[in-house]
Amino acid sequence: MSMFGAISTAHSGLQVHRTWLDATSDNIANLNTVRRTDEPAFQARYVMAQAVEGAGARVAGVEYGSAEGRLAHQPDHPLADADGMVRLPDMDMGSQMTSLMLAQRGYQANLSVVETARDAYRAALQLGRS
Repeated sequence: MSMFGAISTAHSGLQVHRTWLDATSDNIANLNTVRRTDEPAFQARYVMAQAVEGAGARVAGVEYGSAEGRLAHQPDHPLADADGMVRLPDMDMGSQMTSLMLAQRGYQANLSVVETARDAYRAALQLGRS
């Protein structure tokens, strides 16, 4: 693989991991979103990546979590029904934080490839000037 190919592959990885970071951040921000029991719960977003032959990866789509969510007893909440129940998303902080760390590490790894290639090009240009 040429150096340009490495940059292209790393760039596609950056795009996939950036989308993953955005989706996971949105999930974490909505972890405690409360809805009425007759409304759908916030649906977590899960990014689906796909390998592209000779060109890295791409976002193949986004899947959504369950709209059913989970019911919680919060009788003092303004959205609670007559039984004191509200609907919350069916996700937990632990799995979302793990996903966030994996996406962040993948993003950092791809960025490192781009920076290393950039430094190699600069060094080659300096050799050419000598």
